Amino acid sequence: MSTAPQRGFHCDEFAMRTAKAQAAMARRGVGALLLTGEAEIRYFTGFMTQFLQSPTRPWFVLIPASGKPIAIIPTIGVPLMRDCYIGDLQSWASPAASDDGISLVLAAIRQHVDPAGHLGMMMGRETSIRMPLGDLFRLQAELGPIEFCDMTPDIQHIRMIKSPAEQAKLAHVCQLASDVFGDITTWVDIGLPLDSLFRQFKMRALKAGIDDVSYLVGAAGPGGYRDIIAPPTSKPLQAGDVFMLDTGCVWDGYFSDFDRNFALHHANDAACLAHNRLYDAIEAALSILKPEAIVKQSIRASDLFTAMDAILRPNDAKGDDAKGDDVGRYGHGLGIQLTEPPSHTQWDETLIEAGMVLTLEPSIIYADGLLMVAEENILIGTDGVTFLSKRAPRDLPIIKPA
Repeated sequence: MSTAPQRGFHCDEFAMRTAKAQAAMARRGVGALLLTGEAEIRYFTGFMTQFLQSPTRPWFVLIPASGKPIAIIPTIGVPLMRDCYIGDLQSWASPAASDDGISLVLAAIRQHVDPAGHLGMMMGRETSIRMPLGDLFRLQAELGPIEFCDMTPDIQHIRMIKSPAEQAKLAHVCQLASDVFGDITTWVDIGLPLDSLFRQFKMRALKAGIDDVSYLVGAAGPGGYRDIIAPPTSKPLQAGDVFMLDTGCVWDGYFSDFDRNFALHHANDAACLAHNRLYDAIEAALSILKPEAIVKQSIRASDLFTAMDAILRPNDAKGDDAKGDDVGRYGHGLGIQLTEPPSHTQWDETLIEAGMVLTLEPSIIYADGLLMVAEENILIGTDGVTFLSKRAPRDLPIIKPA
């Protein structure tokens, strides 16, 4: 087992992130950036708590043009937030009947944004506003001529490039998850109910040192499966079944996200061929991620999609006649969220840069509508690609009778 990196971050990490955001704000003429989402608040302050799973209370962080972030939060979060990377800290008793922090937010914005200035917010794809819509309308009405500016591209780009400390955490959680997957063949066999398989996997992951298994999906069936997001049933595994587990394991707030496929006792030719093609699709993506292309930033997320799609749908069938992928993308970014930008789609023109951590996740429809998905986690470096997950073999692993 690899040595675990240090938990948390030095304040210099958050200072660097904040400085990058403020530089982007300056380029856009933004006086302050208002954050309401859990991921962005955690990224810039280090505020990490499962309490944010409750939708009851809104939370706000305002990044001014210079200086540390300003936290405007419910009083219940004050003790934890005091230890985070913040300057001013304001709070109120929440939930409140009529003013759940909005007057404090308005006052802070007016202090840092000129009357005819610009307020940055996250407005684009893969973002959300974590506050009541009525309160957002109130902000817009009372701020008058202050214009709202979409900072999504800037903040997402900052988050896409992982620091060395982030890379170490991601490598560690992927190694832990790889070890748990690597042990599956020693304890899974026919007769084990699928829901018991899920529970056992989670328990073994926690025992291995993972903090949480916040995401675990999968499926099983004769020769393959058709659904990859439904809850597990209690149906026992049978000889000839192909099963898949796809997990997002967490260590110190950073995710792994990859899956593994297995066959029990034997596998048919169609399933074996599908597994081969998924491996080859990942290989095709790797083949264009050469060091010189990474340094020149000449590869886009759409190029990764195209490379994999050429293997999965060699006849270039598109639209209603396509029989390859119907999920929409072949992978994504990875970090403090299970899925982050970019998306490996036909339309995502994001440049692939050193420091990105990505998933390569091709999928294929085969036989009579069966589905198979493969996924790996990789780090993009100036010297090429490093696997963070222990790569699956090209041939479908078969668990032999005990």
